Amino acid sequence: MNVLVVKANNRPSTEGISSKMYDVFMEEISQAKDVTVNTFDVFKEDMPYFGQDFFTAMGKSAQAEPLNDVEQRILTASNKAMDAFMEADVVVFAFPLWNKTIPAALQTFIDYIYRAGVTFSYNENGPIGLVPDKKAIILNARGGVYSTPEMAPSEMSVNYIRMIMNFFGIKDVEEIIIEGHNQFPDRAEEIIAEGMRKVQESAARLATVSV
Repeated sequence: MNVLVVKANNRPSTEGISSKMYDVFMEEISQAKDVTVNTFDVFKEDMPYFGQDFFTAMGKSAQAEPLNDVEQRILTASNKAMDAFMEADVVVFAFPLWNKTIPAALQTFIDYIYRAGVTFSYNENGPIGLVPDKKAIILNARGGVYSTPEMAPSEMSVNYIRMIMNFFGIKDVEEIIIEGHNQFPDRAEEIIAEGMRKVQESAARLATVSV
């Protein structure tokens, strides 16, 4: 089994809860046999923003034309992200809710793997996901409570990643969310500990699954 862990928080685990979730997951999964685990740290990779440079690079590459430095960087970065994603049987996203959405670096990763003909396509009935056999695990932390009917519409991190995975055809999406530790400081320790336990259990279950 190949597991890709997309780490999208550059805060230390003593401060960033989703960084700690990543650490706990990695510690547990490292004990598994017959599991290859790779981390793609979006804050450490050279990942130029998705835009015209990408489209120009793709066009030039198809025509075997020379690329400038930025075009070469973005093509190399996007291909690296795509290869990592496509080679994985399980993709784990560890990220926080920042300003109601995902970190910008994670958005760039999604932009790189959101590619027609590779992760999705279209037919006369609309889009079709092309990687339905993958599993996705979402490890997310948010200081407030967004699971209520009133707050759920304003949560654009987990909702977004889930939607993208579904768009790619991935229906097996597991979510572990730690929320409310800032909103309820008197219960923060309990909330975080319970969430970390679930992360550990998720990694342990994954280690027993054969692909």
